[in-house]
Amino acid sequence: MPELLLPRSLGAAWLGSALVVQMGCMAAVTRPALQAGVSWELAQLRAATLSDIEYAYRLTVPRARDTPVTGTLVAEFEWSDDRGRDLVLDFKDATERVRKVSANGAAVVWRVSDDHLIVPAAALDSGQRNEVAVEFAAGDEALNRGDAFLYTLFVPDRAHFSLPLFDQPNLKARFSLTLEVPTDWEAVANGEALDRVLPSPQPGAGAIHRFAVTEPIPTYLFAFAVGDFQITTARRDGRTFRMFHRETDAEKVARNGDAIFDLHAAALAWLEDYTQIPYPFGKFDFALLPPFQYGGMEHPGAIFYRESSLLLDESATQDQFLGRASLIAHETAHMWFGDLVTMNWFDDVWTKEVFANFMAAKIVHPSFPEVDHDLRFFLAHYDRAYAVDRTAGANPIRQPLDNLREAGALYGPIIYQKAPIVMRHLERLVGEESFRDGLREYLDTFRYGNATWPDLIRILDTRSDTDLAAWSAVWVEEAGRPLVEVLVEVAEGQGDRGTTLTVSQRDPDGRGRLWPQQLELLLSYDDEDVRIPVALTTASVTLDDGAIRGRPRFLVPNAAGIEYGRFRLDSHSRDGLLAGLPSLGDPLIRGVGWATLWEDVLDGDIAPEVWLERLLVGLAAETVEQNAQRLLQYVRTTFWRLLSDDARSAVSEEVERALWTGMVNSPGTLKATYFQAWRLVVFSDSGVQRMRRIWSGDERIPGLRLAETDFIALAEGLAVRGVADGQDILDQQSARIENPDRLARFEFVRPSLSEAPLTRELFFQQLAEPGGRERRSFGSGIQPLLQMQQAKAKQNWV
Repeated sequence: MPELLLPRSLGAAWLGSALVVQMGCMAAVTRPALQAGVSWELAQLRAATLSDIEYAYRLTVPRARDTPVTGTLVAEFEWSDDRGRDLVLDFKDATERVRKVSANGAAVVWRVSDDHLIVPAAALDSGQRNEVAVEFAAGDEALNRGDAFLYTLFVPDRAHFSLPLFDQPNLKARFSLTLEVPTDWEAVANGEALDRVLPSPQPGAGAIHRFAVTEPIPTYLFAFAVGDFQITTARRDGRTFRMFHRETDAEKVARNGDAIFDLHAAALAWLEDYTQIPYPFGKFDFALLPPFQYGGMEHPGAIFYRESSLLLDESATQDQFLGRASLIAHETAHMWFGDLVTMNWFDDVWTKEVFANFMAAKIVHPSFPEVDHDLRFFLAHYDRAYAVDRTAGANPIRQPLDNLREAGALYGPIIYQKAPIVMRHLERLVGEESFRDGLREYLDTFRYGNATWPDLIRILDTRSDTDLAAWSAVWVEEAGRPLVEVLVEVAEGQGDRGTTLTVSQRDPDGRGRLWPQQLELLLSYDDEDVRIPVALTTASVTLDDGAIRGRPRFLVPNAAGIEYGRFRLDSHSRDGLLAGLPSLGDPLIRGVGWATLWEDVLDGDIAPEVWLERLLVGLAAETVEQNAQRLLQYVRTTFWRLLSDDARSAVSEEVERALWTGMVNSPGTLKATYFQAWRLVVFSDSGVQRMRRIWSGDERIPGLRLAETDFIALAEGLAVRGVADGQDILDQQSARIENPDRLARFEFVRPSLSEAPLTRELFFQQLAEPGGRERRSFGSGIQPLLQMQQAKAKQNWV
């Protein structure tokens, strides 16, 4: 492939200026004005004056969720500040929560400013090792408490919402932890479990769990969970894995257990080989938490997962199996990328996420040899990245951050989906082996420490003839995507030899930016498909290759499935691709083609009714489950969001029939994929009656065993569709649910299904308040129900 070269002048200037800014800021460290959250200025001061930090926490966790967690902290650290500035710890609402503070064994008069606990410098010894002890009541804001469990979630800046500490990523520390919990509860934390001591005869005393000191980790990775957990243990490759869970269905745990342990072991083995660094954190436990806010969180030694992401039902789809493998690989990759080497500040949070996703895409290959992984990567990343990058509010991958309290706003599809695409481009630029070797050097250089994106670029730049800093300036530091168009011109009277093809890119914002990348064009003729590589490093490239034989039926500018941009087709190619796409033989081209046409639908170049008709034709012909899953998503979005009310009513039975037929005729996990899609688009009276028969057990689906979660979804779907006995159905379903956590989730969302509009409105108003979102994972799946309610409000439904 042609090599993409960039001038070195821009990149050198960019790296140089970054160094000057960083060094200049450190030289100018002064006493910052304190504010809510952790400011960059405060973080700089502490990074310059603190080192070798150790935290020792002892916490008492009562059974009653409304009784505060209490505890003590002993923090030891080197402190050198020749200007004698007071020491600032972070602790939200310290005035109400701190009982007493001592420094180097003597009580001190402490004070509070915003989210900070201030210890006078006079109580400390500059240039020496110091000790600060705090007795406190922990804040509940980052302690997720249920009736029979508690777990922490401190990312990105929430550790100080519950505990006193220095809450910034570049002050890594060693943590030791002692927990006193009810005697029938289990406990897991980052460190190795040392012992469990049963309580003394004192009334109300709990069991004491002690955990070993950790390797250096940032505060957002400190974690523990306690509660009524079961523990499943397995050995793989000489390593012991422990899975903490609350699932009451032993058959479900047994059915999933081996795969879960195997996937973790395979991910560890792959990463140890790729990085040439052994797993850096000793023991490997993980906890499955039913209400967990995210898919997973990479606490070293104690990964937390949302339970439903790993314990799959028998009716799980291929996408769910792939998603589980990717999630496990993602969190395991974080042990090296994010945990061993951590970003210096959360402006580079994307670096840990990009490598976790990028590595996960590689790791899952051996576990799913039957899957087209290039197609998997495309489907997992491009649509979601485009959903942001097509908007006026698109953000760069790397963004400035003045205060950690805003760090949560940096997360989203740009760092999770666009960044891995960009990293794949970078790997192609540098070369796969050189890229791997550069990452090995990066991890080895900064192990147990912190690094920045420019640190990595400098390492990779020595392994490439391309100016990577200049490349990064547009792909990483800038928002948006190029608009790429292809013009085919056929000269009169010269036959096929007079054909030229011009590929052009332009900046949609009119700023003249260029995104250098390698394209692969596919030109589809009646008798063959021709592929032509194009290095698009300038505003336009004109080709008169002999392979261009007149005007093709259609062309696909992004045929390799790695190109990134808005690839706008002319009307000839759009019509040809729309007609010919279902019959194309390459699954990747089909996936890319449907995504490219979806952009035309959103731009209004293809009518929703026409698009839906072609989707149903494509589904009938599609044999690859990944593509079928995406087409079904397009069907659902088009049906609910793009069609008019009248158009939806007119096609509802046809759509339901097509999806039901697809389900009946599909094998294995594809049958489950079709069923889930059918359930979400049922709109007609006949479809609703069939849902009722399936829920009641009067109709069964041959070859598909439904799980408790499926029956819950059917009951919710019937209620939201306004069936006369909807509330009775919900009552019956509530009585059927055996697992307490699934029952809690069901009861949480039930007000959204009420017949009373005011009850529904109050529920969603509750979600608008921060306190109402504490159990936000329970609300997953509400959006489709909301779409149906909106349709129900407009039409006389059922």
